[in-house]
Amino acid sequence: MFIDYAKITIKSGNGGDGCVSFRREKFIPKGGPDGGNGGRGGDVVFKATKHENTLLKFRFQKFFIAQNGQNGSSNNKTGRNGTDIIIEVPVGTVIKENQSNVLADLDADQKEFIVSFGGAGGKGNAHFATSTNQTPKLATKGKKTQEQEIILELKLIADVGLVGFPNAGKSSLLQAISNATPQVANYPFTTLTPHLGYVSHNDKEFVVADIPGLIEGASQGKGMGVRFLRHIERTKILIFILDITDNPKEHFEVLIKELKSYGLDLQSKKFAIALNKIDLIDKINKETYKKQFNPHNVYFISALKKTNLKELLDWINKNI
Repeated sequence: MFIDYAKITIKSGNGGDGCVSFRREKFIPKGGPDGGNGGRGGDVVFKATKHENTLLKFRFQKFFIAQNGQNGSSNNKTGRNGTDIIIEVPVGTVIKENQSNVLADLDADQKEFIVSFGGAGGKGNAHFATSTNQTPKLATKGKKTQEQEIILELKLIADVGLVGFPNAGKSSLLQAISNATPQVANYPFTTLTPHLGYVSHNDKEFVVADIPGLIEGASQGKGMGVRFLRHIERTKILIFILDITDNPKEHFEVLIKELKSYGLDLQSKKFAIALNKIDLIDKINKETYKKQFNPHNVYFISALKKTNLKELLDWINKNI
């Protein structure tokens, strides 16, 4: 199951307490101080890995805690440091303190970020010994840490994003050009989760994401809402998949409006238009459609029949 949002609670380890202890010494009647320092608490570390592709596990585990540092002991023994807890997340996971404060963007495999540092260990009484105070009875407590609630959001990292209304043929196209096996059916919102496919064409390989169908008002939460719009942000290229039999120009304008309302900078992305389902039309006046969508690149395809897909893939290959 694909899950791209989670809210969890974390806590780094407490620092161990310093120790008050004395040893017998010939010239110091009360004995010399030998209380060791406490160990530091473990950190909470998030690490991106390409071996994860969903935040599903955070539905079942909501609390993560690192190990506490051990207390110091006599003979100047420092307590052992607490073990860090390393939490693996998919590449593309954004860590937030709240909806407006981003802590880290783990957008590369093996990238790490320490969300919460462990508490410092307390000082034992040996630390406070001086020439004028040779038998200090003072030791400090280790630093205590607090629970912290954080938000995880997964933004897929793909080279190409397929965007369109429900039933436009995005899943069929992904299935036709890649190794992906998305669900394909003739009803709205067949695709409920993004699908990734790996495409090899000519001398290049690239990742294509099938973004669940958008409708008018998606940027305000209608239909599948903004939940999947975030996955479009990272794509280098967008392909607008439009059903040629169902007001493609009108649908294109709605999609552009929703993407802009969401805040997507379309000026920074290359995109093309794929008019799908040409197998359902006897004659197509291509020049008329090209004028409608001028100056954008327009391709006439049938994902079902795999017609003219090479031309579209050639354009992607050239612009990736």
